[in-house]
Formats: sequence, C-alpha cells, structure tokens
Amino acid sequence: MIIDCHGHFTTAPGALGEWRDRQIAALADPSATPPDPAGPRISDDELRASVEPNQLRLMDERGIDLTVFSPRASFMAHHIGDFGTSAAWAAVCNDLCARVAALYPERFAVAAMLPQSPGVDPATCVPELRRSVEELGAVAINLNPDPSGGGWTAPPLTDRSWYPVYEAMTEYDIPAMVHVSTSVNPAFHTTGAHYLNADTTAFMQLVTGDLFADFPTLRLIVPHGGGAVPYHWGRFRGLAMALGKPPLEQHVLENVYFDTCVYHQPGFDLLLDVVPRRNILFASEMIGAVRDIDPRTGRYFDDTLRYLEAAGLPADDEHAVREANARAVYPRLDALLKRQGR
Repeated sequence: MIIDCHGHFTTAPGALGEWRDRQIAALADPSATPPDPAGPRISDDELRASVEPNQLRLMDERGIDLTVFSPRASFMAHHIGDFGTSAAWAAVCNDLCARVAALYPERFAVAAMLPQSPGVDPATCVPELRRSVEELGAVAINLNPDPSGGGWTAPPLTDRSWYPVYEAMTEYDIPAMVHVSTSVNPAFHTTGAHYLNADTTAFMQLVTGDLFADFPTLRLIVPHGGGAVPYHWGRFRGLAMALGKPPLEQHVLENVYFDTCVYHQPGFDLLLDVVPRRNILFASEMIGAVRDIDPRTGRYFDDTLRYLEAAGLPADDEHAVREANARAVYPRLDALLKRQGR
C-alpha cells in the first residue's frame, strides 16, 4: 500500500465556508448566527462532488491507496472567537471529514482538529478528542502549537499544560501531527513561513525539554519535512550536546517523525539522507499550499511519490516510507486496515 499521512479537506463544499462566515459575523452581530448551529446542510452527493474530481482523482492518478484526512489546516483559525467558537467549528469540520471517510472507507481515514483557543487550558480539547476517536473513528489528531495565529503566546509543547492532551493520546494510542493554522502576523506568510517556522520551532522545543521521559509512547509527526530541521541537523545535534541532552536518536527520534511534504527532489533526497528512514512517513498534502505544475519537471510540485520513486531507496526502506512506518505510528489506522483485510 501507499499511505499518505497528510491530507486536508481543502475542497469542502462552499456551504462550509458560508457557515463559518456567519459564525464569525455572529461574534459581533448575534443576528448573523447560522440557522443550524450544528453545521451546514451538505448532502452526500455534494461531498462526493467535492472529493471525486479532486483528492480521489489525484490519488488514483498518482497511485495513493489511502489518505489520512483532516480539516483544512488554514481554516482551523483557532485565534478567532473564544473556546466556544472553536469547539463548534471543530465539531463541524471533524464531522464532515468523518462523513467523507464513511463514504470512502478504503480511501480515507480521519484525523481530527482540536478546539484550541489562545490562553485557554488545553485540557478543554480532550472531550472533542475523545468524541473524535470513539464516535468518528479518528486515527490521529492535529495539534496546533500556536493557537494565536502567529503570536506564539502558547507555552512550549513540553509545558505541563499540554499534558492532559498527551494523556488522552496515550490512552487511545494515537499520534498527533504538529500543525499550525493561519498566520495573522503580517511578518509570517501562512504557508511559506509560519508553517515551516512552526515545524522548526516545535522540534527545537522537543529538543530542549524532556517530554518523552514522561510520555515514552507518545508519537508526534512534524510535517513539511520538518521545516529547517534536516537542513540544519548538525546545528540541532550540537545544541542538544550543549544542553546536556542525549543524542537526538535517543532523545527525540524514538517519538518524533517527519513527513515527506517536500516539493523538490534535492530537498526530498536531503530528508532521506539525514533522517533515519524509520522516522519518515510518506505524505503529499495534495491540493494544499502548492498546487501548480513545476515547469522544470512537468509534474505537480506536490506529487511527492515521484520523488520517492526517484530516490532509489532499497526496497525495504521504500516500503517502510510508503506504508510500514505509517502503520506503526498510527496503530488505529493499522487496525482499521487489518479489519478491511489489508
């Protein structure tokens, strides 16, 4: 199998955005409140029309069997409103992803967003995490290390305030992808700077702390190839030594993984050369930040399977990146696939 561990519902029907616009407008004018607080009315046919010519078509063309499917990252926008705003929005978005997975159970598996809100105790996210796993069948969550949208007001991921989330993750044996949302800071372009800054920042937070001493089975995925991490691996190794930490292989790489959302061959090859193969999960984040065709290759930038194929890995390593690592990092996904006979 080829498992894409990083997909977002970026093509959701327009009614979802309209509902969200009304929800936001209602923060200043209660008369704008959406008529159905449980979410927009979207039919199964509308959901099919939103994914069949888009994600499913590209998955078929590229040979991807299954995508771990979560709400659109830039739409999480945890900085808007209060916890109640985020809670309602997260439930609506998670429910839609679950409906897509129910329509195409062999092609999509759910990863849930959390109802985070700046300055609010992360423990408030645990009920939606539990609902997503127990009722929606989520195999993972997305965890935003900066709910403020570019202000970086949240404590580092190693802070004990995050522990209730980690405790629930450990209980359900699910991983989290560390993924920020929209930047409202004009200094940080959302997908070109904020996302990659966050990947790098999250990794360094984990290097400076000792989170995995308290949660030895916790698993976190740093997306977008780890931001600057592979390129500056020597810097991180040296900083870990200066901080008196064990080697990175012992200190973080038993628990931290990187996806392959790297959109050119030299960068992709660098990731494979620097990071142990067992820590790399195939992903494309298709129909995401970079949607055009690369004029140098004639292929879509986000057609990352071509980069993997061109890397010339030994067969066992390529199988690990394509499938085996994802099944190990996402045990609930592995169980789902086994129930399907795969």
